[in-house]
Amino acid sequence: MSSDFETELGPETEMETSAFRDAEDRINSLWLERLRAFLAAGRAEDVALVMEPLHAADVGDVLELLDHDERLALVRLLGEKFDYSALTEVDESIRLELMEALPNAEIARGVAGLDSDDAVAILEDLEEEDQNEILSALPTFERLSLKRSLDFPEDSAGRRMQTEFIATPPFWTVGQMIDYLRAERDLPDEFYQIYVVDAGYKVLGTLPLDRVLRAQRATKIESIMNTNLVLVDAAEDQEEAARAFERYDLVEVGVVDENGRLVGVLTIDDMVDVITEEADEDIKLLAGVGDEDVSDTTFDTVRSRAPWLAVNLVTAVLVSLVIGLFGGTIDSMVELAVLMPIVASMGGNAGAQTMTVTVRAIAMRELEGGRLRRLIRREMVVGFFNGVIFAILIGLVTWLRYSNPQLGVVIGMAMITNLVVAGTAGILIPLTLDRFKADPAIASAVFVTTVTDVVGFFAFLGIAGLWFGLF
Repeated sequence: MSSDFETELGPETEMETSAFRDAEDRINSLWLERLRAFLAAGRAEDVALVMEPLHAADVGDVLELLDHDERLALVRLLGEKFDYSALTEVDESIRLELMEALPNAEIARGVAGLDSDDAVAILEDLEEEDQNEILSALPTFERLSLKRSLDFPEDSAGRRMQTEFIATPPFWTVGQMIDYLRAERDLPDEFYQIYVVDAGYKVLGTLPLDRVLRAQRATKIESIMNTNLVLVDAAEDQEEAARAFERYDLVEVGVVDENGRLVGVLTIDDMVDVITEEADEDIKLLAGVGDEDVSDTTFDTVRSRAPWLAVNLVTAVLVSLVIGLFGGTIDSMVELAVLMPIVASMGGNAGAQTMTVTVRAIAMRELEGGRLRRLIRREMVVGFFNGVIFAILIGLVTWLRYSNPQLGVVIGMAMITNLVVAGTAGILIPLTLDRFKADPAIASAVFVTTVTDVVGFFAFLGIAGLWFGLF
């Protein structure tokens, strides 16, 4: 290498872990510049040196900042030192891009040392042919374990679970359990409780580690185990499993198959990821952008957004047709054209507020029993009172601006009408979509906006036409 390169980067580089991020917790631009220089120069030892202190999540952040060739160079230069769990921390498009570029034999080597839940997260998006080739290169027990997890439905607890866990028979003593934990080498890296099972691996109880540490060695496991069980079915949706963690303040929970046998565990770190992913998905769907990541290509982004823009175009045409019905009214009083967007805009915002609360309540299963009726009544009343408040405000402004108190009354009446309708539509549309098994997050916004625009324009222009006799 040239002396200039050595002077700029140092012969071995002395970048500390603290230099990885700046004061604002962003990746240090100088650190990233040096890494890129090492990658371009193919300096494997220096790349390994600067990457070694980083957590898998930080490695994921680095991969997302690099371009395609740099990502591939990083993985190849690190070789066996590359932690494949970092691939669970990146956008799906980047993960698939790397997986397609790497040989299956290399992927098999990388996932062999991972926890089963991380290995499944990496393998589940691959083609079945590639999955089978990678699995065939793994040891038998690990291959069967991963295959079983991959056989569970997508987004199920079985896909998220870790198949490594510790089970004990009820007749063991605490001393036997402790000796086993000290002697056994093939244990999960981290665990929070021990599962007490019978010969058929059906869960009889759980034993938190604090009870093991506090009990005498001669104490029987069955006498101190917790029999108040919370278990998750492997086929259950991962969002429902995350809700169990939230409801019961869990750190770890056992996963059972259709026969009630223990097949894995879910831990809080995985459930935090699920909660984050579900919230992220709902936010995107409400905006009509689909399953989109910032790292997606321009083509993929256009393909994701265009369908919903097309739906919006259709609804916009519908709104324009409603306005067209009152062309004569608008021609007779030009002020109406200036004021009518105000009514529609206020209705759209009010409807969006109610819709957001409703979609969240549906997702959190908070509308059981009498809560639904109370919410409908509340939103209609809220819409009425907000309508009155803003009807007075916009009515006074209109009166003062156009010196026409009657026009102020007309827009005030339209405001009350549209805000009541907005509150009602904001709750009934998501509920109706949910009743017909459609995702309320993905479709509600389009319908609510259409209703508030149509009603807003129709109410304002219709009331104005009747009030001023413009028909």
